[in-house]
Amino acid sequence: MLALVVFSLGCTVEVPRLCCHLRRPWGILVGLLCQFGLMPLAAYLLASGFAVEPVQAVAIITMGSCPGGVISNIITYWLDGDMDLSITMTSCSTVLGMGMMPLCVYIYAHVWVEAGRIQIPYLNIGIALIALVIPVACGVAVNYKWPKAAKCILRAGSAVGGLMLLLVGLASALLYGGSWQTDSSLVIIGFIFPLVGYGAGFLIAVILRQPWQRCRTIAMETGAQNVQICSTMLQLSFPPAQLSAVFAFPLIYGSFQLLNALLLVAAYQIYKHVHLWRSADVSARQPRIAANVQAAPSQHGSGIEELCFSKVQ
Repeated sequence: MLALVVFSLGCTVEVPRLCCHLRRPWGILVGLLCQFGLMPLAAYLLASGFAVEPVQAVAIITMGSCPGGVISNIITYWLDGDMDLSITMTSCSTVLGMGMMPLCVYIYAHVWVEAGRIQIPYLNIGIALIALVIPVACGVAVNYKWPKAAKCILRAGSAVGGLMLLLVGLASALLYGGSWQTDSSLVIIGFIFPLVGYGAGFLIAVILRQPWQRCRTIAMETGAQNVQICSTMLQLSFPPAQLSAVFAFPLIYGSFQLLNALLLVAAYQIYKHVHLWRSADVSARQPRIAANVQAAPSQHGSGIEELCFSKVQ
Protein backbone atom coordinates (compact mmCIF):
# COMPACT_ATOMS: atom_id res chain seq x y z
CA MET A 1 0.00 0.00 0.00
CA LEU A 2 2.76 2.42 0.97
CA ALA A 3 4.78 1.69 -2.17
CA LEU A 4 1.81 2.07 -4.51
CA VAL A 5 0.67 5.37 -3.06
CA VAL A 6 4.05 7.09 -2.93
CA PHE A 7 5.00 5.78 -6.38
CA SER A 8 1.91 7.37 -7.93
CA LEU A 9 2.46 10.60 -6.00
CA GLY A 10 6.12 10.60 -7.00
CA CYS A 11 4.92 10.92 -10.59
CA THR A 12 3.94 14.51 -9.79
CA VAL A 13 7.44 15.54 -8.70
CA GLU A 14 9.46 17.62 -11.13
CA VAL A 15 13.23 17.36 -10.73
CA PRO A 16 13.98 21.11 -11.14
CA ARG A 17 11.40 22.07 -8.50
CA LEU A 18 12.66 19.36 -6.15
CA CYS A 19 16.22 20.65 -6.44
CA CYS A 20 14.92 24.15 -5.79
CA HIS A 21 13.37 23.01 -2.47
CA LEU A 22 16.61 21.35 -1.41
CA ARG A 23 18.70 24.41 -2.31
CA ARG A 24 16.31 26.75 -0.48
CA PRO A 25 14.96 24.55 2.31
CA TRP A 26 13.00 27.26 4.10
CA GLY A 27 9.68 25.48 3.61
CA ILE A 28 11.20 22.17 4.72
CA LEU A 29 12.64 23.74 7.87
CA VAL A 30 9.30 25.31 8.76
CA GLY A 31 7.59 21.94 8.34
CA LEU A 32 10.15 20.11 10.46
CA LEU A 33 9.82 22.75 13.17
CA CYS A 34 6.07 22.10 13.29
CA GLN A 35 6.54 18.33 13.02
CA PHE A 36 9.05 17.73 15.80
CA GLY A 37 8.64 20.90 17.82
CA LEU A 38 4.94 21.71 17.86
CA MET A 39 3.32 18.26 17.77
CA PRO A 40 5.22 16.60 20.66
CA LEU A 41 4.63 19.68 22.82
CA ALA A 42 0.91 19.67 21.94
CA ALA A 43 0.76 15.94 22.78
CA TYR A 44 2.33 16.56 26.18
CA LEU A 45 -0.06 19.42 26.96
CA LEU A 46 -3.12 17.41 25.93
CA ALA A 47 -2.05 14.35 27.93
CA SER A 48 -1.37 16.51 30.98
CA GLY A 49 -4.53 18.56 30.62
CA PHE A 50 -6.84 15.54 30.40
CA ALA A 51 -4.94 13.61 33.12
CA VAL A 52 -4.87 10.32 31.21
CA GLU A 53 -3.22 7.12 32.44
CA PRO A 54 0.58 6.79 32.09
CA VAL A 55 0.45 4.21 29.27
CA GLN A 56 -2.10 6.33 27.42
CA ALA A 57 0.06 9.41 27.84
CA VAL A 58 3.00 7.54 26.30
CA ALA A 59 0.81 6.54 23.35
CA ILE A 60 -0.26 10.16 22.80
CA ILE A 61 3.32 11.46 22.95
CA THR A 62 4.51 8.67 20.66
CA MET A 63 1.85 9.66 18.15
CA GLY A 64 2.93 13.29 18.33
CA SER A 65 6.59 12.35 17.84
CA CYS A 66 6.04 10.35 14.65
CA PRO A 67 7.07 11.67 11.22
CA GLY A 68 4.60 12.67 8.55
CA GLY A 69 2.39 9.99 7.04
CA VAL A 70 1.51 9.12 3.46
CA ILE A 71 -2.03 10.41 3.95
CA SER A 72 -0.58 13.93 4.01
CA ASN A 73 0.67 13.49 0.44
CA ILE A 74 -2.76 12.39 -0.78
CA ILE A 75 -4.62 15.20 1.01
CA THR A 76 -2.05 17.74 -0.24
CA TYR A 77 -2.75 16.61 -3.80
CA TRP A 78 -6.50 17.07 -3.28
CA LEU A 79 -5.89 20.52 -1.76
CA ASP A 80 -3.77 21.67 -4.73
CA GLY A 81 -0.74 21.93 -2.48
CA ASP A 82 2.95 21.75 -3.31
CA MET A 83 3.49 18.05 -4.00
CA ASP A 84 7.25 18.41 -4.35
CA LEU A 85 7.46 20.04 -0.93
CA SER A 86 5.05 17.51 0.59
CA ILE A 87 6.99 14.45 -0.52
CA THR A 88 10.32 16.09 0.36
CA MET A 89 9.03 16.94 3.85
CA THR A 90 7.71 13.39 4.36
CA SER A 91 11.05 11.92 3.32
CA CYS A 92 13.08 14.30 5.51
CA SER A 93 10.83 13.82 8.54
CA THR A 94 11.05 10.03 8.17
CA VAL A 95 14.85 10.21 8.09
CA LEU A 96 15.04 12.56 11.07
CA GLY A 97 12.38 10.54 12.86
CA MET A 98 14.91 7.78 13.50
CA GLY A 99 16.58 10.12 15.96
CA MET A 100 13.84 12.60 16.84
CA MET A 101 11.23 10.02 17.85
CA PRO A 102 13.19 8.51 20.76
CA LEU A 103 14.44 11.97 21.74
CA CYS A 104 10.92 13.46 21.91
CA VAL A 105 9.56 10.42 23.75
CA TYR A 106 12.40 10.64 26.26
CA ILE A 107 11.91 14.39 26.83
CA TYR A 108 8.13 14.38 27.26
CA ALA A 109 7.30 10.86 28.51
CA HIS A 110 9.77 10.58 31.38
CA VAL A 111 7.21 12.31 33.59
CA TRP A 112 5.07 9.16 33.57
CA VAL A 113 7.47 6.31 32.79
CA GLU A 114 11.17 5.74 32.59
CA ALA A 115 12.77 5.86 29.17
CA GLY A 116 13.99 2.26 29.49
CA ARG A 117 10.44 0.90 29.22
CA ILE A 118 10.06 2.29 25.70
CA GLN A 119 11.44 0.13 22.92
CA ILE A 120 12.11 2.06 19.71
CA PRO A 121 11.59 -0.09 16.56
CA TYR A 122 14.50 1.21 14.51
CA LEU A 123 14.21 -1.68 12.04
CA ASN A 124 10.57 -0.91 11.27
CA ILE A 125 11.32 2.78 10.88
CA GLY A 126 14.13 1.91 8.47
CA ILE A 127 11.81 -0.36 6.47
CA ALA A 128 9.23 2.44 6.29
CA LEU A 129 11.94 4.80 5.09
CA ILE A 130 13.06 2.42 2.32
CA ALA A 131 9.44 1.79 1.34
CA LEU A 132 8.99 5.55 0.98
CA VAL A 133 12.21 6.65 -0.74
CA ILE A 134 12.55 3.94 -3.42
CA PRO A 135 9.01 4.21 -4.91
CA VAL A 136 9.20 8.00 -4.84
CA ALA A 137 12.48 7.86 -6.79
CA CYS A 138 10.88 5.52 -9.33
CA GLY A 139 7.90 7.87 -9.70
CA VAL A 140 10.19 10.86 -10.22
CA ALA A 141 12.09 8.93 -12.90
CA VAL A 142 8.84 8.00 -14.68
CA ASN A 143 7.68 11.62 -14.64
CA TYR A 144 11.06 12.75 -15.96
CA LYS A 145 11.11 10.32 -18.90
CA TRP A 146 7.40 9.74 -19.63
CA PRO A 147 5.37 12.72 -18.35
CA LYS A 148 2.19 11.67 -20.18
CA ALA A 149 2.24 8.20 -18.64
CA ALA A 150 2.95 9.72 -15.24
CA LYS A 151 -0.34 11.64 -15.32
CA CYS A 152 -2.31 8.42 -15.92
CA ILE A 153 -0.40 6.61 -13.18
CA LEU A 154 -1.10 9.49 -10.79
CA ARG A 155 -4.86 9.37 -11.30
CA ALA A 156 -5.11 5.59 -11.00
CA GLY A 157 -2.59 5.24 -8.17
CA SER A 158 -4.06 7.96 -5.97
CA ALA A 159 -7.57 6.49 -6.31
CA VAL A 160 -6.46 2.91 -5.62
CA GLY A 161 -4.17 4.03 -2.79
CA GLY A 162 -6.94 6.02 -1.11
CA LEU A 163 -9.26 3.02 -1.32
CA MET A 164 -6.60 0.74 0.16
CA LEU A 165 -6.02 3.15 3.03
CA LEU A 166 -9.74 3.09 3.79
CA LEU A 167 -9.87 -0.73 3.69
CA VAL A 168 -6.83 -1.05 5.95
CA GLY A 169 -8.36 1.38 8.43
CA LEU A 170 -11.63 -0.57 8.53
CA ALA A 171 -9.78 -3.90 8.90
CA SER A 172 -7.73 -2.52 11.79
CA ALA A 173 -10.87 -1.28 13.52
CA LEU A 174 -12.45 -4.75 13.22
CA LEU A 175 -9.35 -6.68 14.30
CA TYR A 176 -8.83 -4.47 17.35
CA GLY A 177 -12.50 -3.95 18.13
CA GLY A 178 -11.97 -4.22 21.88
CA SER A 179 -9.58 -1.30 21.85
CA TRP A 180 -12.42 1.08 21.02
CA GLN A 181 -13.84 0.54 24.50
CA THR A 182 -11.64 3.23 25.98
CA ASP A 183 -11.92 6.44 27.97
CA SER A 184 -13.82 9.34 26.48
CA SER A 185 -10.79 11.56 27.09
CA LEU A 186 -8.81 9.64 24.45
CA VAL A 187 -11.61 10.14 21.93
CA ILE A 188 -11.66 13.87 22.64
CA ILE A 189 -7.87 14.12 22.36
CA GLY A 190 -7.93 12.09 19.14
CA PHE A 191 -10.43 14.55 17.69
CA ILE A 192 -8.64 17.70 18.85
CA PHE A 193 -5.04 16.67 18.17
CA PRO A 194 -5.18 16.55 14.32
CA LEU A 195 -7.05 19.86 14.24
CA VAL A 196 -4.33 21.41 16.40
CA GLY A 197 -1.72 20.18 13.93
CA TYR A 198 -3.59 21.39 10.85
CA GLY A 199 -4.46 24.78 12.32
CA ALA A 200 -1.16 25.54 14.05
CA GLY A 201 0.91 24.37 11.07
CA PHE A 202 -1.07 26.61 8.73
CA LEU A 203 -0.86 29.57 11.13
CA ILE A 204 2.91 29.26 11.61
CA ALA A 205 3.43 29.04 7.85
CA VAL A 206 1.32 32.18 7.36
CA ILE A 207 3.23 34.05 10.08
CA LEU A 208 6.51 33.13 8.37
CA ARG A 209 5.06 34.46 5.09
CA GLN A 210 5.04 31.25 3.12
CA PRO A 211 2.99 31.10 -0.12
CA TRP A 212 -0.58 29.87 0.24
CA GLN A 213 0.22 26.64 -1.59
CA ARG A 214 3.02 25.92 0.89
CA CYS A 215 0.82 26.89 3.83
CA ARG A 216 -1.70 24.19 2.92
CA THR A 217 1.13 21.70 2.45
CA ILE A 218 2.80 22.45 5.78
CA ALA A 219 -0.57 22.23 7.55
CA MET A 220 -1.18 18.74 6.18
CA GLU A 221 2.35 17.56 6.95
CA THR A 222 2.00 18.79 10.53
CA GLY A 223 -1.38 17.27 11.37
CA ALA A 224 -1.11 14.00 9.42
CA GLN A 225 1.15 11.70 11.42
CA ASN A 226 2.40 8.24 10.43
CA VAL A 227 -0.09 6.02 12.27
CA GLN A 228 1.55 2.80 11.03
CA ILE A 229 4.90 3.62 12.63
CA CYS A 230 3.20 4.64 15.88
CA SER A 231 1.19 1.40 16.02
CA THR A 232 4.26 -0.74 15.37
CA MET A 233 6.28 1.13 17.98
CA LEU A 234 3.58 0.65 20.62
CA GLN A 235 3.18 -3.04 19.81
CA LEU A 236 6.89 -3.59 20.37
CA SER A 237 6.97 -1.49 23.54
CA PHE A 238 4.12 -2.75 25.72
CA PRO A 239 3.04 -6.21 26.89
CA PRO A 240 -0.25 -7.67 25.59
CA ALA A 241 -2.03 -6.84 28.86
CA GLN A 242 -1.54 -3.12 28.25
CA LEU A 243 -1.70 -3.17 24.48
CA SER A 244 -5.49 -2.88 24.24
CA ALA A 245 -5.43 0.34 26.28
CA VAL A 246 -2.44 1.74 24.38
CA PHE A 247 -3.34 0.70 20.84
CA ALA A 248 -6.69 2.50 20.91
CA PHE A 249 -5.23 5.96 20.45
CA PRO A 250 -3.51 5.41 17.06
CA LEU A 251 -6.80 4.04 15.69
CA ILE A 252 -8.75 6.98 17.08
CA TYR A 253 -6.20 9.52 15.88
CA GLY A 254 -5.98 7.95 12.43
CA SER A 255 -9.76 7.94 12.03
CA PHE A 256 -10.22 11.58 13.04
CA GLN A 257 -7.11 12.57 11.13
CA LEU A 258 -8.64 11.22 7.92
CA LEU A 259 -12.13 12.54 8.72
CA ASN A 260 -10.94 16.07 9.50
CA ALA A 261 -8.74 16.11 6.39
CA LEU A 262 -11.63 15.02 4.16
CA LEU A 263 -13.80 17.78 5.63
CA LEU A 264 -11.06 20.30 4.85
CA VAL A 265 -10.82 18.95 1.30
CA ALA A 266 -14.59 19.25 0.86
CA ALA A 267 -14.58 22.83 2.15
CA TYR A 268 -11.65 23.76 -0.10
CA GLN A 269 -13.22 22.20 -3.20
CA ILE A 270 -16.50 24.00 -2.56
CA TYR A 271 -14.65 27.31 -2.14
CA LYS A 272 -12.61 26.60 -5.25
CA HIS A 273 -15.65 25.88 -7.43
CA VAL A 274 -17.56 28.90 -6.09
CA HIS A 275 -14.55 31.14 -6.72
CA LEU A 276 -14.15 29.79 -10.26
CA TRP A 277 -17.87 30.26 -10.91
CA ARG A 278 -17.71 33.88 -9.77
CA SER A 279 -14.57 34.52 -11.82
CA ALA A 280 -16.22 33.06 -14.90
CA ASP A 281 -19.33 35.18 -14.29
CA VAL A 282 -17.27 38.36 -13.95
CA SER A 283 -15.30 37.51 -17.11
CA ALA A 284 -18.57 36.99 -18.99
CA ARG A 285 -19.91 40.37 -17.84
CA GLN A 286 -16.85 42.40 -18.80
CA PRO A 287 -17.40 42.27 -22.61
CA ARG A 288 -21.02 43.40 -22.12
CA ILE A 289 -19.97 46.32 -19.93
CA ALA A 290 -17.30 47.34 -22.44
CA ALA A 291 -19.82 47.19 -25.27
CA ASN A 292 -22.27 49.37 -23.34
CA VAL A 293 -19.54 51.91 -22.54
CA GLN A 294 -18.57 52.15 -26.20
CA ALA A 295 -22.19 52.50 -27.31
CA ALA A 296 -23.08 55.16 -24.73
CA PRO A 297 -21.09 58.12 -26.24
CA SER A 298 -22.54 57.53 -29.71
CA GLN A 299 -26.08 57.51 -28.34
CA HIS A 300 -25.42 60.62 -26.27
CA GLY A 301 -23.86 62.40 -29.25
CA SER A 302 -26.82 61.61 -31.54
CA GLY A 303 -29.23 63.17 -29.00
CA ILE A 304 -27.25 66.43 -28.92
CA GLU A 305 -27.16 66.60 -32.72
CA GLU A 306 -30.94 66.19 -32.92
CA LEU A 307 -31.48 68.96 -30.33
CA CYS A 308 -29.17 71.36 -32.15
CA PHE A 309 -30.82 70.63 -35.50
CA SER A 310 -34.27 71.33 -34.05
CA LYS A 311 -33.13 74.69 -32.61
CA VAL A 312 -31.65 75.76 -35.96
CA GLN A 313 -34.91 75.00 -37.67
